[in-house]
Amino acid sequence: MAYLPPHKRHSGGSDPTPPTSSLGSLSISSSPRGRHQLRPSNNKIIHAVGCVSRWSPLPPFSPDSDDADSFRLEPFACEPVERKTGAKPLVLSLSSPKGSSGSSAEAAAAAIAQRFLPELLAAAERATHDVPNKEEAVVKLSLVARVGKVLFQPGESHVSLDSLRDAAKAGEEGSKSQVRKSFYTNVPRECFEDMEQSAAKLMGLEFDSSKEHYHVKIFDKHRSDSTMSCKCTMQEDGKLAIHKVELNQIRQLVEDISCLSQDLDLRLMLRTKRILKNLDPEVENAIQSLVSSAILDPNVKGGLRWPLGKESIGERFSIVGVWHTNYKAFRNKTLRFKLRHADRFDHRSSTGEVSNEVSFKLIGISNRLQDGNKEVDSVKEMLESAVRMIWDSALCYKMAH
Repeated sequence: MAYLPPHKRHSGGSDPTPPTSSLGSLSISSSPRGRHQLRPSNNKIIHAVGCVSRWSPLPPFSPDSDDADSFRLEPFACEPVERKTGAKPLVLSLSSPKGSSGSSAEAAAAAIAQRFLPELLAAAERATHDVPNKEEAVVKLSLVARVGKVLFQPGESHVSLDSLRDAAKAGEEGSKSQVRKSFYTNVPRECFEDMEQSAAKLMGLEFDSSKEHYHVKIFDKHRSDSTMSCKCTMQEDGKLAIHKVELNQIRQLVEDISCLSQDLDLRLMLRTKRILKNLDPEVENAIQSLVSSAILDPNVKGGLRWPLGKESIGERFSIVGVWHTNYKAFRNKTLRFKLRHADRFDHRSSTGEVSNEVSFKLIGISNRLQDGNKEVDSVKEMLESAVRMIWDSALCYKMAH
């Protein structure tokens, strides 16, 4: 049988287990606050030291009563997780129909803002004071909201209503929980298509742009705690042109909310982007060489392949992944709404995924936090307004046209 490189292998018509881009697993915990240092992670998701990562349900657990009559855990069909773990993940749901216990957008926005805002301001303060080397990179702080599903993973630790109650309490107290969760961002196709056709109009946003990019992921052994991501566009001659080079984003704050009266859940995340500048000549030459060696091939996962022997330079630089993304963006003065179709391949694990992803960049709040303008009432008003819009227009995908 002829040899096939890993990224050209297809198994039984189903996609391989996805990399961590849309299925990131972490313990529900809150880390000690301290200096802005990087906490390395095997899956290249980087959290700043002091990053708070927590989960809560909405409506919340009752403080002093049995929740068995109000909530239930039920299996969630998710083939990538099942293939990886051998079991269906679990989601938290309401026992009663949505209509009888649903939260209004106003009430939900107020509750989320009350919980999230103090941590947001504290995380922004840490992030803006402890910035990585400004000579090396342009650093941008951004607040994003993602739509998806909070999944709980059965495993060594038993998942029950009691353990989830403890997990929510741990997030409030800043302690750790052994319950493991992930936020799955691949939304149903009908949700994605419905939002593209009608949600932007419902939200009063205007079309901003539509773009196609290839993201070439390069590992440098001299920078073992991060990966360089080259954002590229395809030119008419079939060659890639590098638009910018970034390092892994640093997560400053992660808040996951199981929105039990809605179809989808919400993640709010404060992160730091690092765009490299003044590249060392050896690094710049290596990046250019690796990117220019790429061959466009729509039949492989990620859309790009490399000739034999061209996936690395010496023992220092190597290709570790590639993404092919197409997105449409809509916006107003304070918010940017993005619908992205992503085809990813991880060269290290020989796994790939195709996903439809919905995200919001809260640019008004992001700019204020970046500039040090943390006027509480103004930020709170902008946050509540954004959450109301998302709650009404993006978390329930069975919307009327």
